[in-house]
Amino acid sequence: MSRHFLLAVSALAVLAAPLAAAPAAPVAATAAVDQSAALNAFFADYDKAALARSPMRSAYRGLKTDYGKWDDMSDAAEVADHDFDMKWLADMRTRFAGAKLDPQAKLSYELFEKTMARRDGGFKFRHDGYVFDQMNGAQADYPAFLINIHRVDTKQDALDYVERLKGIGPALDQNIAVSNERAKNGVMPPKWVYPFVISDAQNIIKGAPFDNGPDSALYADLKEKVAKLDIPQAEKDAIIASGRTALLTSVKPVYERVIAAMNAQEPKAGTIDGVWRFKDGAAYYNERLANYTTTAITAEQVHQLGLQQVARIHDEMRGIMREVGFKGDLPAFFKEMRGNPKFLLPDTDAGRAEYLATANADIREVEAKLPNWFGTLPKAALKVKAVEAFREKSAGKAFYQSPSQDGSRPGTYYVNLYKMGDMPTTEIEALAYHEGIPGHHLQLAIATELKDIPPFRKFGGYTAYSEGWGLYSEKLAKDMGQYRNPYSDFGRLQLELHRAVRLVVDSGIHYKKWSREDAVAYALANTAETPGAIQKAMERYVVYPGQATAYMIGRLKISELRARAEKALGDKFDIKAFHDVVLTNGAVPLDVLEANVDAWIAAKKA
Repeated sequence: MSRHFLLAVSALAVLAAPLAAAPAAPVAATAAVDQSAALNAFFADYDKAALARSPMRSAYRGLKTDYGKWDDMSDAAEVADHDFDMKWLADMRTRFAGAKLDPQAKLSYELFEKTMARRDGGFKFRHDGYVFDQMNGAQADYPAFLINIHRVDTKQDALDYVERLKGIGPALDQNIAVSNERAKNGVMPPKWVYPFVISDAQNIIKGAPFDNGPDSALYADLKEKVAKLDIPQAEKDAIIASGRTALLTSVKPVYERVIAAMNAQEPKAGTIDGVWRFKDGAAYYNERLANYTTTAITAEQVHQLGLQQVARIHDEMRGIMREVGFKGDLPAFFKEMRGNPKFLLPDTDAGRAEYLATANADIREVEAKLPNWFGTLPKAALKVKAVEAFREKSAGKAFYQSPSQDGSRPGTYYVNLYKMGDMPTTEIEALAYHEGIPGHHLQLAIATELKDIPPFRKFGGYTAYSEGWGLYSEKLAKDMGQYRNPYSDFGRLQLELHRAVRLVVDSGIHYKKWSREDAVAYALANTAETPGAIQKAMERYVVYPGQATAYMIGRLKISELRARAEKALGDKFDIKAFHDVVLTNGAVPLDVLEANVDAWIAAKKA
């Protein structure tokens, strides 16, 4: 990537050379090119050094550096990583403060400062995070990584897979040590979280070779990947045998230690759900809000914004009620829609297959319309996949994984079909557009494929931007002619309402001292979601403070900027150009996004 950038700026320098008749401008331009190239070389060096510290991050990027190793998960390593980042930040300021930079290099400088400030803010509260929980817990992360990220293209890749199986023991032991240390200081998830974690851990060591059942998830994955290799069968058998040994001698014992540690912590865990209970809980929650929303919004403002948005969406839903001829008020309509068999697929393999097929069909339909709405389109393929059985009980409703930079791994939309009763057909479209196209896949694949911007911009992220785009995309699909069935449009509004409710309940739990039951009661009274889906959602917000607030806050900003551009430019407004402005700089904080759009508006009006 950096080579492409240097080639590009070299071309600019060559083009500038004939302007010698006006010396002042070419000298300044050449200085800007030289210093911009130097800054981008600096960022390339930073990326190379950062990847060398993280085998897992390298693998997510499609690289196979230290392919048989795991990251160091100790607190000492986290301190060292922070020191590493702050050193690079200081070096950038020393070398490039006041440098003559082109616009993209200036933006990169600003974004690197903002990225490091964000990491520094989070580092101060690192001891307040949960190591094991049902959303992002270490017990599920390692198996999911091996199954979904560790590619096996060669015999050596397969041997590295086995090495990682052997290394899960030391890696998870580090996580256990950090979790136990935090527990001593009272940082534990609520008591109800522990059965989920224990269940996940038990699922990993269920099946062959651990018992006489069908192959366990990891054993089956290893066998499937090795079977595709073009090597002698004897070599395949030897790798599988080594993997079996690693599962029995490393994976099983450490997962038994995870279970023991969770069983030891559970009696000491409390029943209060909000992080306000921590000694620095209020400051921690404020930092989480700033981190995820990239704004200075307060917890009280989040709560009030949520109430306002809930009221707005309720009004829009009443329009759907009138369209379908429903007689009754909105709570009655919620009751009619909630769990209605008319909008559920069978809780069978056939029902799950139909769900995936419908989601794929919706994505293909909107994909054909993209050239009329976007100037830049992604090259990476998109795969729709059900969440794996070993983690479906605890995993979220839907999520997305970016493609690798080399194109060897597609973008993946994961949908959780554990309970079909919680996945109504009315929401299939909106979820597919949010996680797939024109949502996360389009945005993140474009970012991954961008040329001539530093890796930290291509592969970094800001939740308000990325999730704001996902939620904006749900409504954008309506602009594109989707949701022709009014009940699907209700599903879109239901998911938007879900994000508005998040503002109310996340701040309710972590700021207003609501219990999980208070949050569930609010959602039941104000949405058409099923009790099971609501319960799972509230459990997510408890262990993931602040994150869920970013969706609506980001979406409102993107919609606000589009409306501003449409009003300011009138006939000059081009939706494809607007989307390019939003998407072709990579992920940015909301204030930077606003500045970029305002600059585009000014340039178009000039």
